[in-house]
Amino acid sequence: MRVVAGTARGVALTAPRDRTTRPITDRVKETLFGILADRVVDARVLDLYAGSGAIGIEALSRGAQVVTFVEHGRAAAIALQANLDRTRLAASASVRREEVKRFLEAPRGAPWDIVILDPPYEERDILAPLERVVPVLALDGMVVVKHFWRTDVPAPPGLTPARTRRFGETAL
Repeated sequence: MRVVAGTARGVALTAPRDRTTRPITDRVKETLFGILADRVVDARVLDLYAGSGAIGIEALSRGAQVVTFVEHGRAAAIALQANLDRTRLAASASVRREEVKRFLEAPRGAPWDIVILDPPYEERDILAPLERVVPVLALDGMVVVKHFWRTDVPAPPGLTPARTRRFGETAL
């Protein structure tokens, strides 16, 4: 796993050695950022269920103004901080080590231009976090959900599905 493009291009990223974190593949990351394109430059990004931080770090490397990472797992948060240090992007990042639902009860840093959710595949209740994201999303903001391809992603009021892309068992 590495940073695909931008100021930290080619820097290797680490992931925790537990089974709770599923690192994003370079192929999926390239497609995601191809879709987001110029929206990333100067964007305020919220990376929920951040894991090793690969998605948010890619956004920073490609010119995002700031990224807030929310990750509850200890091992993942340690890997995330190490990755921010390794890429020298920590100055534009904020890491919150807490549950996503708790963070969204009193979010700090809103509004966000891009919100990325990559919940554990076993987490069935994606609707609650999506509903809580709507009020903190910038007017023309975008929400991306990385999920198991067979899991339906509900669209709460205020969000309109735009497109779905599938990569094996993963969908965006």
